[in-house]
Amino acid sequence: MKRFWETGKKIVAIGRNYASHAKELGNDVPTEPFFFLKPTSSYLLKGTVNGAIEIPNSAEADVHHEVELGIVISKKGRDIHEKNAMDFVGGYTLALDMTSRDLQNKAKAKGLPWSVAKGYDTYCPVSGFIPKEKIPNPFDVELWCSVDGEMKQKGSTKDMIFKIPFLIQYVSSIMTLEEGDLILTGTPQGVGPVKPGQTIKAGITGVEDMEFKVIKRPLPNY
Repeated sequence: MKRFWETGKKIVAIGRNYASHAKELGNDVPTEPFFFLKPTSSYLLKGTVNGAIEIPNSAEADVHHEVELGIVISKKGRDIHEKNAMDFVGGYTLALDMTSRDLQNKAKAKGLPWSVAKGYDTYCPVSGFIPKEKIPNPFDVELWCSVDGEMKQKGSTKDMIFKIPFLIQYVSSIMTLEEGDLILTGTPQGVGPVKPGQTIKAGITGVEDMEFKVIKRPLPNY
């Protein structure tokens, strides 16, 4: 579980879980949760040697940062009741749900899935495992994200539309959650683009922070 990025089988990302973020993108505020999946190959662990967020080699590439609190699942569960949900939380991670907004907007316009827009390599940077006791109250922690030293996002998990126990209940009513799986709980307002050459910093105030360079995706040497 402490190496969830190596052992977990899926990343479940909750969409539009902050009303302010839904509104800034012109979306309706959801009345029930919805989610998409990111591949585990998109993990980028803090401290990885030469690890950087890679921007696709496209003139239209418009990649946005979305800072989130990640929930690391500690044990297998299906149809988990909301009242017992926190028993299935092993710990947390600070995460960025990187998004190719240009590709996402095209997919949305055609009613297609978001897998490409959300699934590139390096599109899920994470801080590593944060023990449960380091965040005794995950329902009110401050998340922030800056680009080249300029604060872009700052919000609190208290503003989530759907709280962590309900999200675990909802997701597990559809698919079995397994040890090491990650649930990304949504992002507050302020999302925006990053370009090669910039630096993203993100944090959970008083708990964890991380920093990544942004580069162009290297071309294959074959």
